[in-house]
Amino acid sequence: MLIESRRRAYLNAMQVVHWLPRTELPFAAPSRPELLLPLVPEGVPEFDVPSVEPARVAVAAPVARSGERPKIEIPRPGTLPKVASKKVEEADAAPVPAKPKPVSPPRFALQLLRAGSCLLLVELATGEPFQSRDPSYLLLKDMLRAAGLPDSPQIIGEPVRWPLLVRGNLDQGPQAATDFVQGFIQARLEEAPCVCLWLIGLPAVRFAGEADAEAYYRELPVEGLGTAWALPGLELLMDEPQRKADVWQAMRRLMARWKPSDE
Repeated sequence: MLIESRRRAYLNAMQVVHWLPRTELPFAAPSRPELLLPLVPEGVPEFDVPSVEPARVAVAAPVARSGERPKIEIPRPGTLPKVASKKVEEADAAPVPAKPKPVSPPRFALQLLRAGSCLLLVELATGEPFQSRDPSYLLLKDMLRAAGLPDSPQIIGEPVRWPLLVRGNLDQGPQAATDFVQGFIQARLEEAPCVCLWLIGLPAVRFAGEADAEAYYRELPVEGLGTAWALPGLELLMDEPQRKADVWQAMRRLMARWKPSDE
């Protein structure tokens, strides 16, 4: 059995200040009777606390700081109104105008020749330059003799073949072809002018004279090129010989242009 001094040392080590033995211990100091009384809980003062409703705090709109850009709220896809979605659906359902189909470039070959005071822009039906024994070239020589012009025309430059490029994004439509052919002839006219430009063949009439087959046998005033004479192609004249009479009648009316002494 522990003595009182050692017991107190143990209790102090365990930080037990108030203790009370279950039985009376031998040699123990007499107990204090006030420690044996039951503990009475201290009274809690009652206060009348008025019921206070939670105050509504007005949240002020954030004020943009100086130097800062105001934030723009971007609506999310899920928050868009249904009316807007209907408009979008109606716009999608509206027919989209069809894009114009690209115009395929025309294909032709033209040869420019000079006979006396006239220039001749002649269609090359085969795409190849004239040969001395070609039937179409022999017909051209006969027409020049009938017109009183030298029957050995001078070939000017290489044949004009269209389209210029096989591939690429360059515009090679009909208007581009017209601009190129007319520019080519204008450059030759600056070197040596002429009194009349013969346009022989539909490609020559279309892309130099800006006319069609209805202009055959007639004079055409062409801006920048002067007066032109529209004629059917040499191949067409050989296939339809009756057209030669129309060529001769028109030639007699125009012959004074390059043969003024015969008036």
